[in-house]
Amino acid sequence: MERQVVNDKNKLFSAVETECHHLKASPDSDEYVKVWVKEPTWLQVEQAMSSVMALDSKTGGMEIDMNKMYKFMVENFIEKTEPSLSKIELLRLSPYVGGQLKEILPNPLTDSFGDDMGN
Repeated sequence: MERQVVNDKNKLFSAVETECHHLKASPDSDEYVKVWVKEPTWLQVEQAMSSVMALDSKTGGMEIDMNKMYKFMVENFIEKTEPSLSKIELLRLSPYVGGQLKEILPNPLTDSFGDDMGN
């Protein structure tokens, strides 16, 4: 059986347009933070994974540092915010807002291992 070759090569690439999300400022607030998130390329997913994993040469074990992964994702996948927040400010968000941010960021663990890992 012959397989069909892609006609529109744009289907092969990550989205150029960012997606705007609204994060609630606090549980009892009607104010929101707007966050524009980029879709990662396959190479960015690999870079995120390599920033997270550390092999221990003595034990042969592997450690996963989720803090490094989230820092990498904030630095690389957030295009802008409204109000404007620096990368440092994004890392200092409250657990309530940070939890929402975690939900909208791409998850390299899911992309690499399937839906059974990640947030």
